[in-house]
Amino acid sequence: MAVNPELVGRVFEKTNSYLVGREKVREFSRAVFSSNPVNLSVEAARDAGYADLVAPPTFAIVVQELTLGQLLGEEDAGIELTHVVHGEQRFDYSRPIVAGDELRAQLNVTSVKMLGGNAMVVAESVVTDSEGEHVVTAVSTLVVRGDV
Repeated sequence: MAVNPELVGRVFEKTNSYLVGREKVREFSRAVFSSNPVNLSVEAARDAGYADLVAPPTFAIVVQELTLGQLLGEEDAGIELTHVVHGEQRFDYSRPIVAGDELRAQLNVTSVKMLGGNAMVVAESVVTDSEGEHVVTAVSTLVVRGDV
């Protein structure tokens, strides 16, 4: 099955709230080998002017994954997970994610292009806080391999 080009412009429902926890931030920080004190110590984060622990920049993928799950679950998408390779990832922040944030995300498919028998699907997830303010936009390019 080919990737459905009519995905372009499709906007998915906002995800349920995701509460960013301190231990999740610490676990993620250790997983990405962050040694930045603001990622691990509440005292260091507060001394630096933050309300709580600051998540590493790539932490936004945790929230974006919820939206990518919506895309991959679309019956008419034509995307078979076993054929997907992550091509590119980008994060555009308005402010850092901190422990205690309640975040929601909404995905928009911005592009589907065919290249050499493969499809390049660009998905943009806008992440907002409990006040509806922009926190980060996470942009993923998924390479969907053609028939293998």
